[in-house]
Amino acid sequence: MTVMTPAPIDQEDEEILVPHSDLTENNHQPMEVVAQPEIANTVESQPVEDAPSTRFTWRIENFSRLNTKKLYSDTFVVGSYKWRVLIFPKGNNVDYLSMYLDVADSTSLPYGWSRYAQFSLAVVNQMHNKFSVRKDTQHQFNVRESDWGFTSFMPLGELYEPSRGYLVNDVLVVEAEVLVRRIVDYWTYDSKKETGYVGLKNQGATCYMNSLLQTLYHIPYFRKAVYHMPTTENDMPSGSIPLALQSLFYKLQYSDTSVATKELTKSFGWDTYDSFMQHDVQELNRVLCEKLEDKMKGTVVEGTIQKLFEGHHMNYIECINVDYKSTRKESFYDLQLDVKGCRDVYASFDKYVEVERLEGDNKYHAEQYGLQDAKKGVLFIDFPPVLQLQLKRFEYDFMRDTMVKINDRYEFPLQLDLDRENGKYLSPDADRSVRNLYTLHSVLVHSGGVHGGHYYAFIRPTLSDQWYKFDDERVTKEDIKRALEEQYGGEEELPQTNPGFNNTPFKFTKYSNAYMLVYIRESDKDKIICNVDEKDIAEHLRERLKKEQEEKEHKKKEKAEAHLYTIIKVARDEDLAEQIGRDIYFDLVDHDKVRSFRFQKQMPFNVFREEIAREFGVPVQFQRFWLWAKRQNHTYRPNRPLTAIEETQSVGQLREVSNKVHNAELKLFLEVEMGLDLRPIVPPEKTKDDILLFFKLYDPEKEELRYVGRLFVRGNGKPSEILRKLNEMAGFDPEEEIALYEEIKFEPNVMCEPIDKKIGFRASQLEDGDIICFQKASLMESEHVRYPDVSSYLEYVHNRQVVHFRSLDKPKEDDFCLEMSRLYTYDDVVGRVAQQLGLDDPSKIRLTPHNCYSQQPKPQAIKYRGVDHLSDMLVHYNQTSDILYYEVLDIPLPELQGLKTLKVAFHHATKDEVVIHTIRLPKQSTVGDVLDDLKTKVELSHPNAELRLLEVFYHKIYKVFPPNEKIENINDQYWTLRAEEIPEEEKNLGPHDRLIHVYHFNKDTAQNQMQIQNFGDPFFLVIHEGETLAEIKVRIQKKLQVSDEEFAKWKFAFLSLGRPEYLQDSDIISTRFQRRDVYGAWEQYLGLEHTDNAPKRYAVNQSRHTYEKPVKIYN
Repeated sequence: MTVMTPAPIDQEDEEILVPHSDLTENNHQPMEVVAQPEIANTVESQPVEDAPSTRFTWRIENFSRLNTKKLYSDTFVVGSYKWRVLIFPKGNNVDYLSMYLDVADSTSLPYGWSRYAQFSLAVVNQMHNKFSVRKDTQHQFNVRESDWGFTSFMPLGELYEPSRGYLVNDVLVVEAEVLVRRIVDYWTYDSKKETGYVGLKNQGATCYMNSLLQTLYHIPYFRKAVYHMPTTENDMPSGSIPLALQSLFYKLQYSDTSVATKELTKSFGWDTYDSFMQHDVQELNRVLCEKLEDKMKGTVVEGTIQKLFEGHHMNYIECINVDYKSTRKESFYDLQLDVKGCRDVYASFDKYVEVERLEGDNKYHAEQYGLQDAKKGVLFIDFPPVLQLQLKRFEYDFMRDTMVKINDRYEFPLQLDLDRENGKYLSPDADRSVRNLYTLHSVLVHSGGVHGGHYYAFIRPTLSDQWYKFDDERVTKEDIKRALEEQYGGEEELPQTNPGFNNTPFKFTKYSNAYMLVYIRESDKDKIICNVDEKDIAEHLRERLKKEQEEKEHKKKEKAEAHLYTIIKVARDEDLAEQIGRDIYFDLVDHDKVRSFRFQKQMPFNVFREEIAREFGVPVQFQRFWLWAKRQNHTYRPNRPLTAIEETQSVGQLREVSNKVHNAELKLFLEVEMGLDLRPIVPPEKTKDDILLFFKLYDPEKEELRYVGRLFVRGNGKPSEILRKLNEMAGFDPEEEIALYEEIKFEPNVMCEPIDKKIGFRASQLEDGDIICFQKASLMESEHVRYPDVSSYLEYVHNRQVVHFRSLDKPKEDDFCLEMSRLYTYDDVVGRVAQQLGLDDPSKIRLTPHNCYSQQPKPQAIKYRGVDHLSDMLVHYNQTSDILYYEVLDIPLPELQGLKTLKVAFHHATKDEVVIHTIRLPKQSTVGDVLDDLKTKVELSHPNAELRLLEVFYHKIYKVFPPNEKIENINDQYWTLRAEEIPEEEKNLGPHDRLIHVYHFNKDTAQNQMQIQNFGDPFFLVIHEGETLAEIKVRIQKKLQVSDEEFAKWKFAFLSLGRPEYLQDSDIISTRFQRRDVYGAWEQYLGLEHTDNAPKRYAVNQSRHTYEKPVKIYN
């Protein structure tokens, strides 16, 4: 299952995968987007080395001048199949470059064709290959989905910005890497038969939970403890976590097909919204275990969670020069291990117990000894029988203000010895008699990027040599290489088959890699991998699940035999009286709420009539049945009585008469006439001249509509002849003047016309099944009623809409509900909301529509008077919602819309701090206005200090904004805006002085390639002619306030286009910065090489909607 928040394209998530389908509001079905990749991801495929692969490079000239909506590349062949790349240069209805892989010959392929490919698409950064944007996915291509890819591949603003390096000389370079895999039929694969195990169904984005549940289930001691938690037959699984988990584990153990998790997520108190959110496995693991630990208290299994998963470590601080040591014992259920900078699990443990020196400014305050040099660290007192290791694959990038995934290679062993090197990880208090030798039980894998992806697990349930892959509903046997080596991450080199723009071997980043490891201690494995059988399962649970299974079988049987039966739905006067004015207002009845009967198709209709006689107490001779018909105006009315011949036929034949649709239901109206004694009598003979009419009564004072009965009238008779009868039916005075209306239709608009009482029924075009609404004529002119006549009332009912309003801050909770008309204007809606909130100025209300698929607010709010009616606010593609979100602004919305909001990070001149300010100014304002506004909010080193605004991206300064530049086009979403004081020395530059860029860097030698990594805050420095590096170093050390000991470790280099040239103290620096042939000043800089150990100073920007929410289990 490829995970995405199931949302349409306006979702702010760059990882979303969709078939391109020229999206328009009418034909896009976002839910299908989510469902389809599940097939692709679970296809049994060959190892990469067996699969044919090709790398295709496409150079697109004059890219910015393309005026076509979409563009196809030349065709290339992989695995004997023809492919091509499809791009939308200006985005497929989004502000992103859209890019897809397309089956080039899809229209000429034979019926039922299908092919499966794993592929990556890339836009090459022609200045810095490491900034190339590459995304990978996999898909099963077929006639319905002959292309697949990324609608939001990369922001157009970033693509078209020349300084970014994606467009050079107006040439864009696109690369596609395609691996074609063989297909095993997904639908016929039987996990239980092939492996003995079954999978878990995915609810939308719950594969992260499925992988964890499978891992926990396959720890038999844990499963046994769950079975032994006390539950009763009165508990409901959806309200009890223990029972829901017992039920789920029982089904995993004994079911033949994949198991649903809905009951369990319901027991967590989750709605579908939570199931569609991608959560964090580690967080879910902790929360679930805490819940179970709590529920196990006071039961026979109390303490199981601690027994299995709890270990202890000791945090210590030990003074070097005095005899003082502080220790603190802490427990853990899992350990978080660093991936970045570590080659394997042992390196991470080494880092975990690394000793930190507290000295210099960072001395430790030891109670009676004052500030002391000390060493600080962690050692383990004991490890648990089941060791859960969380690998830190995700980390926060402060420069980009976003989470990034680390796909570096990271190895983990089949056997893990934590007693190595004489117990280097153990504290002095540790029990050395316990042998901490562990064997690998499961590997949880994350495939994809930071905002989405897919989780699955490799598990060996009995610790034998056979591994299994648990991928949602599908379980497959796998070898050890697949479970271990292929999950280390890193890069894999693929042979180049298409020489083109770039001749270096293509390195394919493995986006699938281990995220969590579970090890079991060798000495405890017999206890943990124990036998779990029926006797461990409570009798009531077995009974309940057996009953559930029987019901399931019964439904399955019913479904299989459905073609032999007909469902007959019978509506009666009683149903009309009960429903009209309550459940329905238009037409006569909701057929889903009337009695239904299931009869074999060959059963004679007369047998059915006898059943009706028994059921309703109406003897057969007093029954008359009418067929219903759908009219051209979409109303549904009784059309004609059954004929004598039809009544002798079978139920199946009758259904075919009434409806040609296969497997449709037979809908009938049962007419029963009552005598004066209110007992059934034989229905009067119906001639061609008789018309059956139905009557509804409207009361304008009570705003009430109800059914009062039906009458046969003569076609040539007139309404005036039945007025006394209608008054009698309504309980009015016989002489009461009444007005009559015919209810004609209600979709798309209500049509309800007055009837002329003097014209004949036939002449008024009335026929069998028509509806007449009537009311007192005297109230039609009344000013005291809202809807004086039937037409206006039905119009109101048709457009009536109860809207649930939620505060945008609390998007899951209804704040209040208002009944409105869908025809309300924008001003009507905000007016009612302002009134509800007691707000004088409705223009301070800002509304945001609801996304029906993700069950969240849409990213974009509704502009002031940006829609005509309430109905426009509630529509979302082909669905209508009843939820709106509101905010109360501090200024009117039209005023706010004229403003531009920027986030500016202000770097204080003397203090080591960064504060992020939100600046709101009119769109026509300049950078100078931003700086003036900022001066009123920040502390300056002196009153006359001048400020400047910089654009910082990946720890480099790309631009100094001129004060007269308009702010309207400045984008702070992808790069940081930094404001700082202009140093005095820069204001008085001499003719031979130069202002250079100075950046921090270190060398990353991952994957045997030397790569320069910039970090920290870049800055400008004035250098004078003839000045040596030694002189400049003095100024840099003072500026950055670095200790002598630390500064002595730093190296200095001149970098041009990413290549370092190391400098000596005697080198004259100004001579290096003479060249002008460099594209972009930021590519020529003085580099300071040292380790990145600065504290992280950035406060996190909160984007309007985040993608990953904290896991909460409510019950």
